[in-house]
Amino acid sequence: MYGNSSVLIMGEAKRRKNLGIPPREKTEDIKLPQLDKKAIQQKVRTTLYKYPIIPFLFYGAAILILIGGLFYVFKSFNIA
Repeated sequence: MYGNSSVLIMGEAKRRKNLGIPPREKTEDIKLPQLDKKAIQQKVRTTLYKYPIIPFLFYGAAILILIGGLFYVFKSFNIA
C-alpha cells in the first residue's frame, strides 16, 4: 500500500519531532459559564410575587395547546 509503513504507525508528536517542527499549541477548552442558581431562583420568585397571574397564564396556555392538539388529531383522523 505505502512504501514506508512506519509513517502509518507514527503519531503526530513523533512525526513533528522528526521533522523538526515545534509541538502543536494546545487550544484552550471553552468553559461553560457558571450559573448562580440562588440568584436565578430569587429573580424568578420576585417576578412571580410581583405578577401572580403568570402561572395561571402558563397553565391556561398549556391546556389550550392540549385541547387544540386533540381537536387536530380528531379532525385529521376523522375520529368520532
